[in-house]
Order: sequence, then structure tokens, then C-alpha cells
Amino acid sequence: MAEANPDQSHAARRITHEEALARAREIVARMTLDEKIGQLNYDAPAIERLGIPSYNYWNEGLHGVARAGVATVFPQAIGLAAMFDPDELERVAGVIATEGRAKYNAYSAHGDRDIYKGLTYWSPNVNIFRDPRWGRGQETYGEDPYLTSRLGVAFIRGLQGDGRYLKLAATAKHFAVHSGPEAKRHEFNAVASRKDMEETYLPAFKAAVEEADVESVMTAYNATNGQPCSVNDDLLGRHLYGEWGFRGHVVSDFMALEDVHENHHYTADAAETMAAAIRAGLDLCAGRCSGATREAIERGLVTEDDVTHAVERLYATRVRLGMFADDCEWDAIDYGRNDTAAHRTYNRAIAPKTFVLLKNDGILPLDRSKLRAIAVTGPNADSTKAILGNYFGRQSHKSTILEGIERACGDDVRVYSGLGCSLFGAHAESTLSHEDERESEAVINAEQADVTIAVLGLDSTIEGEQGDAGNSMGAGDKADLSLPGRQRHLLERLLETGKPVVVLLASGSALTLDGLEEHPNLRAIMQVWYPGGQGGDAVADVLFGTSAPSGKLPVTFYRDCSGLPDFEDYAMAGRTYKYMTGEALYPFGYGLTYAGTALGGLDVRVGDPEAEDRSGAGEGSGEGSGPARTVRVAVDVTNTGSRGEEQVVQAYVRNPVSPLAPRNGQLAGFRRVSLAAGETKRVAFDLDPDAFTVVDEDGERITDGTRFEVAVGVSQPDARSAALCGVEPLKATVEL
Repeated sequence: MAEANPDQSHAARRITHEEALARAREIVARMTLDEKIGQLNYDAPAIERLGIPSYNYWNEGLHGVARAGVATVFPQAIGLAAMFDPDELERVAGVIATEGRAKYNAYSAHGDRDIYKGLTYWSPNVNIFRDPRWGRGQETYGEDPYLTSRLGVAFIRGLQGDGRYLKLAATAKHFAVHSGPEAKRHEFNAVASRKDMEETYLPAFKAAVEEADVESVMTAYNATNGQPCSVNDDLLGRHLYGEWGFRGHVVSDFMALEDVHENHHYTADAAETMAAAIRAGLDLCAGRCSGATREAIERGLVTEDDVTHAVERLYATRVRLGMFADDCEWDAIDYGRNDTAAHRTYNRAIAPKTFVLLKNDGILPLDRSKLRAIAVTGPNADSTKAILGNYFGRQSHKSTILEGIERACGDDVRVYSGLGCSLFGAHAESTLSHEDERESEAVINAEQADVTIAVLGLDSTIEGEQGDAGNSMGAGDKADLSLPGRQRHLLERLLETGKPVVVLLASGSALTLDGLEEHPNLRAIMQVWYPGGQGGDAVADVLFGTSAPSGKLPVTFYRDCSGLPDFEDYAMAGRTYKYMTGEALYPFGYGLTYAGTALGGLDVRVGDPEAEDRSGAGEGSGEGSGPARTVRVAVDVTNTGSRGEEQVVQAYVRNPVSPLAPRNGQLAGFRRVSLAAGETKRVAFDLDPDAFTVVDEDGERITDGTRFEVAVGVSQPDARSAALCGVEPLKATVEL
């Protein structure tokens, strides 16, 4: 299901930044100094004498309209990343934008302009998930800057639409070099080399600005290379406004400006902070120190003209959103377009594309006609938190995993259910009982059943943002990758019954079963992330074969933390699939399907893409601006199974000569393809031109070598991936 634009002709005449800024100047010119200062705050007061209503800039739409009542709750962002499908993600964002506009139109008509009810959305999170212990990694699109860039651009385009006015204003966050630890984020200084900045931490933000024309950028709490991000001249001045030509507005994270003087001790007080922020190019204070701006002016730290320019940029965004127009096409979106049956159906349909099948000996999909009874257990089986993730709305049709399985089984298959254990503690329900008091029930149920579905993992009380993850000892971060509490012990007991066990992992990050992955009775493992409002029904669809899993890991699943650098070390050496030295438990890019795949006919061609047939290329496949000599790959993909499948074809490039290149190569293109049983399709796409360059220690992108190894398959070209998938990538050498 795609969200159609009501007037495609508007795409050619989007209101420009220049037009919006000219109108904004007319509006701001009528304001007094105090009125302008008031507009620097995210909760901007009304200016009644000018007929300007109050406006709160803070809204969230990470995977659905959040915190504003009922809305479609899509799978968490990390799950959406596992689709490896920018086109689909853009459609998801289009649905979010429709529901966001529907809510805004209704709320504002009733004079309700509170938080979470505006049109400026503080999404997406395009930070790099560099360390699996980071609790907020679930909000991102994974560990790879190329994948994150493609998905970030798609999501922003979907939110902002293609009309004359912006459907919503997207915000790329958190700028920049932000990925934990959460407990120290308000005073932490992330030190990153120029090479790591250019190679890993900045590409997604650059793409958001240059390719998606993102309307807003949010600064991070932390400092980067010694300077708090909200006043960081290098990030804001040199990169954002300078090299990339950003034309929107910059907002701080909530209370991040207070951190500048209170925690980083970079400035002496709020007045100095506001002056430094405005001079650096920050326009909007999400916090409470914007009122110090008048003092900053009186002390000569900043001028009224500087303040005026900041307010003009803020109002240019509001102009681009159509707030001062009577011809905004999005004003016609009715409240009835929120949380529609069609949106829920779409949500359920795409969720299987986010699920990553990590192990399957053939037990999945389950054949209901051969089942007498199944057992469903685990702390996440009947948990609403485990389907929602963080930053979510309220789903109108609840579907926990247990409920989805029960609906799918109906009266035909008996479902035994029980909690099994707590998510993180020794007691499942009552401290009056002995520890593990619900474990025997789970074992008894397993003994009665033909197969046990163990739903384990985490939820937002364990991993998430500082302050939200209330049960976490690490302010939302994980200490290790093991299952918390007594979950592993429960799994051991279930495996001891001798009955087949299928593990579903609900989490926003990598987990390990500490060796139980290889137990002969553990027949299948599937990572379902936080699967969204229709997640339970979608999981049941996959378990019983109504649909099939087709996600790929956007992050590496490590065996443990022993080979990882210190969590506070922001150097990329030893991190992610590109730089790690050991063998992954489950590698980035890995994921099984229910069918089989064969590859053949690899062709790698160097030339001018305009002179070639572009029928196979598409958004997210790596095409775009770059050197005149573009590298295109084409490969035949065959579904060797007896049922349809969706597969993700991936291309990786390795520079075998340059010491500056990532040691394991890098993702350079990908394409999702749908195949009927026995069908063969030829899939073609261009590779990312940056994959044929390297970044030197000064942060400059250069050419270092002319001979490259290209591998095309359904996974990375490493030995572990090939062994798990049973499909060897095809390889070629290309000369440039």
C-alpha cells in the first residue's frame, strides 16, 4: 500500500528555501526583540497582535506518530532497516506523514497546539549503531553508513512529501558522533579522528542535507572532539552550513544547551551558551535557557541581527509547511486518515520483511495440520512493550505475539501458555515464591506440546534512552549481549525436554544465547526486533507460513563483548563488520528465507550509466552522482524453492591494496527482489562511487588503487555468512 500524493504536479514547484525565507523575513520584521527571543524556544508563545498562534516544535515519528494518541505503530526503526528497502521505507514514512498531518489539522482546528501535535518531527535518528551495547541503537538504521544514508534519505523524503509545501518537516538527529554511553551523554566528549568522521559518522547527515533536503538537524548532547555539539563550529559551521549548504534550521536536543555550561563547563552561564549557539548556527532551544538571550545581547555576546536571522530560519520552515498559506494541499487531509484499516493491513504486511531468520533446520514454517498442541512461553510472549519499542503511539488493535499465535491456531491447535520467567529478575511474579516460580509451568507446557515457541529478549525498560529504560543499570545501555535475568536458564530447561524449540528474539540490538544456538533441540531462531502494533499477528503469519521472513541484519551479532573496544572509545578500529577482526555469530547482511536461492551470470561493467539500460536500477541501489566511470553489477537470481520469496541482493567492494581501506570491504549496493517459486530475475544496480575511494587521515576522500574486488550475493562474502546461508557470493575483479 502506498500513500498517493494528491497532486503530483506540485512536485515540480516545491516552495524554495529562498521563497520561504523572503516570506519569513516579512513576518519577523514586524516582531519586537522580546517577541523574537520568545520564538527561539521550542514551545514558542503566540504573538496575538500579529495573529500568530503558539507553536510547539517537538514531535516524534520514529516508526509512527508517537506520544499523540492512537496511531499506526510500525516496527521499530532497526527492524525497518532490516528490510534493506528504501522504497518501502519511504512508503512507511508517507503513511506516518499522512497520520501526522491528519492529527495536526484536527488538533489545531480545536486550538490544541501542545507538544507532540505539531508538524516538525524530530526523526529520523541517523546515528551509527557502532556498539551493540548502546540502548538507543534500536532507533537507528544500523551500523553501516551507506545503508543508513540510503534509508535516512528515503525516510526524510517520505515524511516531507513531494507537494508544494512540506507534508511534515523531518529532522536528522543527533548531530553528531553520538552512540552512547547513555549515562554520560550530558558531559561526554566523543573523540573521533578526521578519517572516522568522514568515513563513518558524517555520511548519513551529509546525504540527508544534500540528497533529501532535510528541513531540520538536531544537535547531540555530547561534545565532539572537545566542543559541545550545540555550539560546535566544525560540525555546524564547516560541515553543515559550509560544505553541505544546509538551508533549514538547527535545534538542540532537549536540555542540551543547559549541558553546555552546567555539565560540559564550556561556557560560564546560559547567556554565554545562547550566544555561542546562535553564532555557531543553532536556531531553536529545546530547553529553558533561551530566555537568557536578552542578557547575551546586553552583554555584547550576540547581536539582535543574529537573533533575527535565527528566527527567520525558523519561520522559513513554518512557511514551507504551509502554515501561512491558504493553498496548502495537505490541509485537506482529514482526521479519518489516521490509523485506518488499510494502514494496519499494510503494517502487518511489511513486518515479515523486518524479521531476520537466523537459524532454521526446516521446522519453519510450522504445518498446522500436523500439530496437536504448541506451547508459547517467555517474558515477551504476551508483552505489549515487546512489540512497541520506544517512541511509539498507542495501537488501536493490540496484537502481542501470544495473541497472534492464539488467533492463528483458533480451535484447531491447542495453545499452552505461561510466563516462564521474568524479563530481568529471578522472580516472574511474586517474591513470596521461590525463584523461577513460573519455570515448571513452562516445562510442563512444553512436555504437552509438539513444539515450544520461546519468546525471549529485551524491551524498552532494559534498553533505550536514558531515563526511559527504568530497569536498566546502564541508563538504557546493556552491560553485555547475554539474555538478562533467568531467560537462558528457562531456555535450557525447555531444551532438556527433548521437544523442538523455536526461539523468537524481541530486542532492538544484538543478543547471544551463549552457545545454545547450536543445541540440537533449538530448531529455529528468528529476530523479530520490536515488530509494531500488528507485530503479533505478523509473527504468527510467518510461523505458520502465511508469509515469510526476508530481513537481513543491519548490525553485526557478535559472539560476546570480549573482542570489542571500550564502549567509550569512538575509534572505528575493531568495530562493525567493516573493521572487526574476529568471526561474527551472525554477520551484518545475513538472514535466511523459507526458499532457496541460486546465483549466476554475474556481470560487472565499468562505463557511463546514462549509456546503459537502467531498468534494473532503483532508489537505494547505490546510483547517484559520482565519477564519470560508474560501476554496475548485474546478476541472475533464482528462487530454487517451492514457494515465493523476497531476497536482498547485496554487493560489497574491497580494496585489497590500500592500508586506508576497511579491512573487510564495504556494502556498496543492494536491491530487494521478489521471486515466485522457480523464477529467475536479472537484477542490476550501480555501486556507490565512494566504495572505490578511501579516506585518508586528514579526512579527505582520495583514490588509492585501481583494482577492486567485487562480491555479489545474498550476504557478505565472508566464510561465516556463506556457511550459514549456503549460498556463495559471486566474485569479480574490476579495474578503474
